[in-house]
Amino acid sequence: MNTRGLLDQLLKSGQELLEKKTGASNNASGASANKGGLGNVLGAGGLGGLLSGAGGGAMAASVLGLLMGSKRGRKFGGQALTYGGLAALGVLAYKAYGNWQASQGTAPEHPPQTIDRVEPVQVEEHSQAILKALVAAAKADGHIDDRERQMIEGELSKLKHDPQLQQWLQLELKKPLDPAEVASAATTPEIGAEMYIASLILVDEEAFGERAYLDALAKQLKLDPGLKAELEAQVKQAQV
Repeated sequence: MNTRGLLDQLLKSGQELLEKKTGASNNASGASANKGGLGNVLGAGGLGGLLSGAGGGAMAASVLGLLMGSKRGRKFGGQALTYGGLAALGVLAYKAYGNWQASQGTAPEHPPQTIDRVEPVQVEEHSQAILKALVAAAKADGHIDDRERQMIEGELSKLKHDPQLQQWLQLELKKPLDPAEVASAATTPEIGAEMYIASLILVDEEAFGERAYLDALAKQLKLDPGLKAELEAQVKQAQV
């Protein structure tokens, strides 16, 4: 199951789609360009671009795109994330760790082992945990309507090239939202930080239920309050 490829496809596909949408908006009124973010791009017609792309990664990414794009008003990261791909999550986590440790006046024995710094064999573990967090965050508002569900099921049926990924996504989508179960995928503190970042860039922090989910996830991930604040600060900077 190539979750790393799926996540990179999901993040990096935002680059071309964002550029196209921004260009079209500039030629018109420019209003849509101000919204930014992969979620809004997918939700505003960019899904066809993913589906027409070659390879199963595009199809798999479109499944999550349906979830993300249907959540109006959200920003899926910003240009720092869509241009940087999966490694950008690790960079943000690494920076947050550095600032947090500096504020405590402590120096780590070893640099944080974020996804941009681990051996290739470990990247898949990080990727699967991040993907799990993204799927859960997409459900955090507690509502997936019948139309969305039908579209998601339709896209999942196309993942015949990777039945393991297809089955995994189906199970994750059907699970009840449980912050403790989501957090169980964090086998290292760095993975936990990356999962929290992935959740932050998708949910609407101003919505009470989604903010409550984020707080519950942070608690289950056992994030230090200072590190949690740094992670949130890094994501806000990336969304500018």
